Amino acid sequence: MTQTLLVAPSGRQVGLTTSCLGLVRALDRLGARVAFVKPVAARGNDRTVPLMKRGARLDPPEPIPRAEAEALLAAGDDQTLLERVVALCNGAAKGADVLVVAGMEPEPGMVWATRMNQLMLKALDAELVLVGAPGSDAPADAAAAVAIAAAGYAPLPEGRVVGAILNRVTKQAGADGRSTWIDAGIAVPQLTEEDLQAYRKALEAKKLRPVAILPATSAIASPRVKDVADALGAKALRPGDYEKRRVTGVAVAASTAPTASRYFKPGALIITPGDRTDIVEACALAVQNGTPLAGLLLTGGLVPSEKTLALCEGALKTGFPILTVETTTFPTATAVANIDLAVAADDAERIERVMNTVADLVDPEWIRAFAGSTRVTRLSPPAFRYKLVETARALNKRIVLPEGNEPRTVKAAAIAQERGIARCVLLGNPDEIQAVAQKQGVELPASIEIIDPAKATPRYVDPLVERRKHKGMTPQAAAEELSDTIMLGTMMMVLDEADGLVSGAVHTTAHTVRPALQLIKTAPGCNLVSSIFFMCLPEQVLVFGDCAIVPNPTVEELADIAIQSALSAAAFGIEPRVAMLSYSTGTSGAGAEVEKVAKATELARKLRPDLAIDGPLQYDAALMPDVGRSKAPKSPVAGKATVFIFPDLNTGNVTYKAVQRSANALAMGPMLQGMAKPVNDLSRGCLVEDIVFTIALTAIQAEQAKSRKP
Repeated sequence: MTQTLLVAPSGRQVGLTTSCLGLVRALDRLGARVAFVKPVAARGNDRTVPLMKRGARLDPPEPIPRAEAEALLAAGDDQTLLERVVALCNGAAKGADVLVVAGMEPEPGMVWATRMNQLMLKALDAELVLVGAPGSDAPADAAAAVAIAAAGYAPLPEGRVVGAILNRVTKQAGADGRSTWIDAGIAVPQLTEEDLQAYRKALEAKKLRPVAILPATSAIASPRVKDVADALGAKALRPGDYEKRRVTGVAVAASTAPTASRYFKPGALIITPGDRTDIVEACALAVQNGTPLAGLLLTGGLVPSEKTLALCEGALKTGFPILTVETTTFPTATAVANIDLAVAADDAERIERVMNTVADLVDPEWIRAFAGSTRVTRLSPPAFRYKLVETARALNKRIVLPEGNEPRTVKAAAIAQERGIARCVLLGNPDEIQAVAQKQGVELPASIEIIDPAKATPRYVDPLVERRKHKGMTPQAAAEELSDTIMLGTMMMVLDEADGLVSGAVHTTAHTVRPALQLIKTAPGCNLVSSIFFMCLPEQVLVFGDCAIVPNPTVEELADIAIQSALSAAAFGIEPRVAMLSYSTGTSGAGAEVEKVAKATELARKLRPDLAIDGPLQYDAALMPDVGRSKAPKSPVAGKATVFIFPDLNTGNVTYKAVQRSANALAMGPMLQGMAKPVNDLSRGCLVEDIVFTIALTAIQAEQAKSRKP
């Protein structure tokens, strides 16, 4: 039976949609099948449904138009409106374990939102969570405000307790949760665990169940420069990459350039009159020197000369955006401070960040108790990523990052270290690494290790000579090889000083893998190194192999890839059901390629009779239950495969890219498998998030390698 959760506001502009997104993500992480409905649309452009479609990959029904709801209520026909609401919710809830329903938000001139929420709560027999945004209110005041709203829903069925989410909580006096955004020069006090506990106790004192306390943070309240431009009607003088850059602070530069430069911080949007050539040029210099400013907003309808812009060319080439508005500086700054910080429906990165940030702060005991026995065995992409991080944290592995002064790597290492995903080791000149971190606005945790290769190299010379003397390695050649930080990191693994290695943000796959193939070699029972991708589809995570390493595997190699991939899937929480893919299912076709797949299937079964492996299977027969039942009715894999093994690299690479692009799926990988210790290669276009997850993957692989019997 589907459980229903009504999420309703306790006031205006409390971040209701943000809370719904986070709750859906938290439930999805548990493996529950979640559905979402917003029964009645807001006035104007309601972004709730588009946000849920993009962020949660759900397909909620379109809400009842506001005008139709108002007409029914004005006519006193509550019941017809509620019948439509129930029908909408029942349709969406089919096949779901939990239905999250977004209540109505009060808007200017509307007095019936709370009454409608009360009616929906009863009609849907739902549990209730109220969302408030207390800003800097004291815990007792914040709890009292939610309790007053909760009283309007009494009496509740026996045994039910109203849940409470407090959104945008801040310690700054008089703030409303926007303080991290208004002025880049203000340091906002951070909430401590003691502060959060005070809010929880205050809610409990009012007989409310604390569900989440969400501090005000620029991590989820950072619009893109494009969003600011759209809100102001600004003209993009030089758009650069303003669709990607985020504004985490705003500063008005009205003083001289040296004084104003104190506001030149990562993510800052600098507002200044368009004739302040000194500020324009100072911003450009800061950007060229590695400070990633969000952008420059020029006021008064004034535009720098082409000569001035030419002096800024170095910064502009980095994608630094320059906007211009007709209004003068003071009204422009006021307008910026008051823009709507709601998440744009096309801002996929921010939607994902909002969902994860909120889900991380939802009380795990409450969410588990609510989901109860509705949990099912299904590994969705959010559940996979969550499990990935939590598993890695428990293992406490030491992961070496040879590209220690690469900006994305530095940021990823800081995140991974802070979240306890791994003990990260950055290889590189300590001063350079600290400078890169400072320019990126990254505070490296004190616990992170930085190893200077110049000082560390000598102690690895003799061990490298010993292991490569059969190839004629000399001390001089070894010292030269060790000047490459990837070789140095690999030697750390050889000597059991590191559990895994992640590289490739600026190096090729061959450069990353070569030292490992020379020194670490394959794991016991593995005959080759292959790769898999974790394909994060909307409903579940699948494993594709090999799509990156082995061009044209033999029968023996194909069987090895199948077994490796199955074991990798199991290590990451995916029940392995292996489909050996071909253009033919069973005996319906013939040919050398089909025969190779059939022989590889037979060999893999013989080597690992405990694994569910079948083939040859066509892709649709492996994936789709109805096709699987039709084409291979006796197969233990057809229609429910989780691991897809392609007959060659050409087929695998084309297919994974086709699925990635056409299904809008995240392809996580390639993850190399078969080595005695894990080495993983990054794409040179990787994002910081990609590196963080690859560090987590590597940590789990390290434990898997450790558990193998020699």
